[in-house]
Amino acid sequence: MRIARFTTGSDPRYALVEGEAGAEILHVITGDPLYTPVELTGRQVPLDDDGVRLLAPVIPRSKVIGIARNYRDHAAELGNEVPAGPMMFLKPNTSVIGPGDAIVRPAQSQRTDYEGELAAVIGRVAKNVSPEDALDYVFGYTIGNDVTARDLQKSDGQWARAKGFDTFCPLGPAIETEFDPAPDVRIVTRVNGEVRQDGTLGEMVHDVASFISYASHAFTLLPGDVILAGTPAGVGPFVAGDVVEVEITGLGTLRNPVRDA
Repeated sequence: MRIARFTTGSDPRYALVEGEAGAEILHVITGDPLYTPVELTGRQVPLDDDGVRLLAPVIPRSKVIGIARNYRDHAAELGNEVPAGPMMFLKPNTSVIGPGDAIVRPAQSQRTDYEGELAAVIGRVAKNVSPEDALDYVFGYTIGNDVTARDLQKSDGQWARAKGFDTFCPLGPAIETEFDPAPDVRIVTRVNGEVRQDGTLGEMVHDVASFISYASHAFTLLPGDVILAGTPAGVGPFVAGDVVEVEITGLGTLRNPVRDA
């Protein structure tokens, strides 16, 4: 299933997405699919109708967990060693925005970077799970952009502010429950149409099952929590007026404009 969260100007709703790109139909469902069985209401809404706007497909109930330096070339480009185990940090759920929403560059930062990433959405409570069982706790996958105030990351010595500003976690466009995070899946980030990152999931140091298990031994993972899988080499800055796109094969494209605060 491909599940989107959308609004037509009223309260957000969830829908199953069907149809070819540019002609998608939203089949509205009842409730929140993370907590209740998927049940169609019978209402259908063309995605390109006036007033229809996609939202972040999930607002994490408790946390967004980032996996740092999970691509060797990315660690190297910033002069860092690859950690022995998954290196984790947290982003607040107030950093989450949806497709088409503006990333806001804060006045405190002179360099704000994109980091295109795979995002795993947790579907049920997970604590101390094994790598062999970890994928059973995944509801689905979407695309993330781990926006980072690079200068503040260096000056602060810890990452809460640098990665936690409002708008610093775009997610979307939808959750794909049948997605396979296979090694050959490509992840590409573009700024104004120019390719800046081009990698595959096979380049990750720690695979999805490994870092979900690892995280679950530190934090209880709740339905709706999101884990960002790390970013390939090629990170860099963007400025107001730019448009950042992250594309993952099988998940679509997450597109966000940029503006200054």
